[in-house]
Amino acid sequence: MTSSPSLDSGTDPAPIKAIPLKHPGRWVAAVVIVVLFGLFAYGAATNPAYGWGTYGRYLFDSRIGTGVWITVQLLVYSMVIAIILGVAVAVMRLSPNPVLRSAAWVYLWIFRGTPIYVQLTFWGLFPVIYKNVALGIPFSVQFAEFDLQSLYSAFWFAVIGLALNEAAYMAEIVRAGINSVGEGQVEASTALGMSWSQTMRRTVLPQAMRVIIPPTGNEVISMLKTTSLVIAVPFTGDVYGRARDISGVNFEPVPLLLVASTWYLLITSILMVGQFYLERYYSKGVSRKLTNRQLQALADAQGGKPSIVPRSTEGGPL
Repeated sequence: MTSSPSLDSGTDPAPIKAIPLKHPGRWVAAVVIVVLFGLFAYGAATNPAYGWGTYGRYLFDSRIGTGVWITVQLLVYSMVIAIILGVAVAVMRLSPNPVLRSAAWVYLWIFRGTPIYVQLTFWGLFPVIYKNVALGIPFSVQFAEFDLQSLYSAFWFAVIGLALNEAAYMAEIVRAGINSVGEGQVEASTALGMSWSQTMRRTVLPQAMRVIIPPTGNEVISMLKTTSLVIAVPFTGDVYGRARDISGVNFEPVPLLLVASTWYLLITSILMVGQFYLERYYSKGVSRKLTNRQLQALADAQGGKPSIVPRSTEGGPL
């Protein structure tokens, strides 16, 4: 077996002249996409059907601003109710009590099996079906009675419709998070003398939050777009409803749709930024890569410059 001349002479080997691979296909695809996007942008800017003058005139209209605020309220109220109800339904479905388990299954079956538009239309007709609601002992004493037709509020019926539908999906997300907790955790809690409810509250649910939180952020963004369906209640106070009302007067639906879309995109962008940081916070300890803060802490402990290496590199610099 022969050895290389550089090793025999005891000098360092000559550095390798690495030539990067060429990817002409990527450049061609990028140029095609940029050209197509430029052509679309030019066509949209010069097409009078888009009504850019009307778009600029109504983008910051006070009626549109009020609609944006009401849309945010619909989003917040419905998601808060949906999260609370979703956790309750998920726990009921995992309960050893067959009645609670069956009731949760029926709830999921109904609200996941029917379109949200149909459900919202039903909630708009609710005061027609039930004219009043009485609280008390059936067939005997009534403590209070509410006239739904006099209390009818399209906004709150829209919130109830959105929340009940979303709660069904949140229940499945919560159930998946609970099932992701190892059985050993439950067994350990039982061995410590905890009841089923104590195990859920003190052991399972806190650990399941790492799985529950990221998809919940995605559901919030989805709910923002679903609020445009409250017109089925009917409720037209949201941003899409206000844009639709204005376009019904000036007969220019395209620029008003662009106005509503712009505000939806803005709110969605803000929510996506929040979702990014939320997912990064709850993914601590899961990713193999160290965060900048962890690298800095490691460097401070070693008194040297941090280097980005995978945590799983056994026998390496870490």
